[in-house]
Amino acid sequence: MPKILVTGGAGFIGSHLCDHLLKRGNEVIAVDNLYTGSINNIAHLAGNDAFEFIRHDIIDPLSVEVDQIFNLACPASPVHYQKDRIYTLKMGTVAMINMLDLAEKTGARIFQASTSEVYGDPMQHPQRETYWGNVNPIGPRSCYDEGKRVAESLLFAFNESRGVDIRVARIFNTYGPRMAEDDGRVVSNFIVQALKGDDITIYGNGLQTRSFCFIDDLVRGIHALMNKDGITGPVNLGNPDEFSILELAEKVKELTGSTSRIRFEPLPKDDPCRRRPDISLARELLSWEPQIRLNQGLALTVAYFQGRPS
Repeated sequence: MPKILVTGGAGFIGSHLCDHLLKRGNEVIAVDNLYTGSINNIAHLAGNDAFEFIRHDIIDPLSVEVDQIFNLACPASPVHYQKDRIYTLKMGTVAMINMLDLAEKTGARIFQASTSEVYGDPMQHPQRETYWGNVNPIGPRSCYDEGKRVAESLLFAFNESRGVDIRVARIFNTYGPRMAEDDGRVVSNFIVQALKGDDITIYGNGLQTRSFCFIDDLVRGIHALMNKDGITGPVNLGNPDEFSILELAEKVKELTGSTSRIRFEPLPKDDPCRRRPDISLARELLSWEPQIRLNQGLALTVAYFQGRPS
């Protein structure tokens, strides 16, 4: 079985990916600087002989011998990626180059967790991989959007010029257990507010839409793409079921039994109005599509937050 490096391995998605890989008999090295990740997400793996954790920031080079690299290291919510925009840009450039250099040196296949944010506030709906996007290169979200776009460009340059074996997934909104309650993402925001009885805060009129993919479905898609020969991507991974933010708030209220009222605030600059993946390519190439519907996934996520120590 391959020896696998997961950067961002203590994060929300990364820790679930580590679980998935270990269950399949792989040796896993998780690397994380704990900037947004949490050691609590991987604490249950501490006694697993096939698992190793290294605290390290991949803006600095890393030397390990591995067969596959999953690069998930990057602040991924506006609260975190706007906190230090220069650092976020370095994750899409300097850190990306370091991981590509490692892949070239070791002959490892490298997977990059790109994002639906490369489409910006899209003028095409739903979004296909052929769409070039509508991104504000100097707006408040640009450090993340453009950082991920540059990362994709680097991956394809290394692939075409140096023969590095790459896989690129554009990940849409994902939710589930181990989300950080303070990361500003809409699902965790609504659940935490509802459980506390605080106002549920909607930015804008609530009619903007998102498509929410449960973490288990996403990890299956990531694993399928990494282990599919003959393709590079990019491939959209997300749930094509589209919901308004107001619908999401009402679902969370219902599932939590909350009496919270819904409060509306101004919409942040460059916040996308509609977001929904076209997953035709993932269905065709990977035989992948999400299986967990929003109500089921939200119930599991609510249960996780209810079980967390206050």
